[in-house]
Amino acid sequence: MSELLKKDREYVWHPFTQMQTVDAPLEIIKAEGTLLHTADGKSYIDCNSSWWVNVHGHGHPHIAQAINKQFSTIDHVIFAGATHPKAVELAERVIHLLPENQFHKVFFSDDGSTAVEVALKMVFQYWFNIAQPRKRILALDGGYHGDTFGAMAIGQRGYFNRPFEHFFFDVDQLAFPTSINEVQLLQQAEELFQTNEFAALIVEPLIQGSAGMRTYSSQWLDQLVNLARKYEVLVIFDEVMTAWGRTGKLFAMNHCNSSPDVVCLSKGLTGGVLPLGLTVTTNTIYNAFLSEEKTKALLHGHSFTGNALACAAACASIDLFEQEETWKKIDRICQEHKLFAEQITNYSNVHEVRICGTILAIELKTPNGNSYFSDIRDKAYRYFLEKGLLIRPLGNVIFINPPYSITSEELKTVYQVILDFLKII
Repeated sequence: MSELLKKDREYVWHPFTQMQTVDAPLEIIKAEGTLLHTADGKSYIDCNSSWWVNVHGHGHPHIAQAINKQFSTIDHVIFAGATHPKAVELAERVIHLLPENQFHKVFFSDDGSTAVEVALKMVFQYWFNIAQPRKRILALDGGYHGDTFGAMAIGQRGYFNRPFEHFFFDVDQLAFPTSINEVQLLQQAEELFQTNEFAALIVEPLIQGSAGMRTYSSQWLDQLVNLARKYEVLVIFDEVMTAWGRTGKLFAMNHCNSSPDVVCLSKGLTGGVLPLGLTVTTNTIYNAFLSEEKTKALLHGHSFTGNALACAAACASIDLFEQEETWKKIDRICQEHKLFAEQITNYSNVHEVRICGTILAIELKTPNGNSYFSDIRDKAYRYFLEKGLLIRPLGNVIFINPPYSITSEELKTVYQVILDFLKII
């Protein structure tokens, strides 16, 4: 074991990791394009974009240049009582990228969890400020919205959150929508909304990430949003994972005819280079916080709110999304996923293959069903590492959502290794 790994073991506590039984971590010394290089001379294709954030590839020169240029003028300044050019530029550009004339104000935070926390505080306080307090939230079963307490409360209950559940506020949940239960779920939602007690509906639009990349119909989501509108329930789209090209369009909401009142953005926002969260909303919500009473303000903030370096990275990432070449890469990945899915759909050990844009998910048949702690997870993870792929399965769901810089040859390598794995399990 290297000296670095010894010190890592002595001093570092890794996320989502049972430290007593885990294998030694990869000792990454360089990240470039789609590849992660380790101290022992090996390289790995980053098939999951380093926790779904790195959309353009590691070390992209345009983003690097933007960060370096920004550092020479403003690194970071307080964002209460001060502003700076890159934050304003980013807010304006995001507003104009979202559905036209539907969003107006951007609140800055640090990551996806905090973007969701801000959204929850916005909707609860909105109803409080207009003297019509509503205190219930409707969410989808299996949702994941982050690891802060509010975000945990509205997400999937169980093994991840059991030690903390006695602190959570109550949340109503609809079952995950399928072709079998869609009508029933809409009826259930309407019955709940008729109580006039719901502050908001929150969903991951089109695809639930941590639940195993489960997909559902945009038409059904439109119907659910329309029901919320009927009963004046605010709608939050958690696009932390689904935005920035992942679903084949810039935002998942671009697949829908309806749009939310609040959208949460992070992950690929900065190209996956620096942490940044945005909560974007309407003037209707914003105006409810305007008052001579200071206590009606949104009294929320973070030390690194509106960080100039992160804003510069995000603006540079948006530059890349404005280039036709980026969308050619996204379209190519989507098409190649579809061709590969056709090859493996009928494998006896494949329960289901799901595709949503650049995301390909393969749910394996296992005796213990779909579980994050499925034994197949560790077996698959180690096998892929041996073959030069960094893939972190979600239990018995193998998925790839690579950086858009991945080449067709690299994708062929990924597909072949997955095929080989399917043949030995």
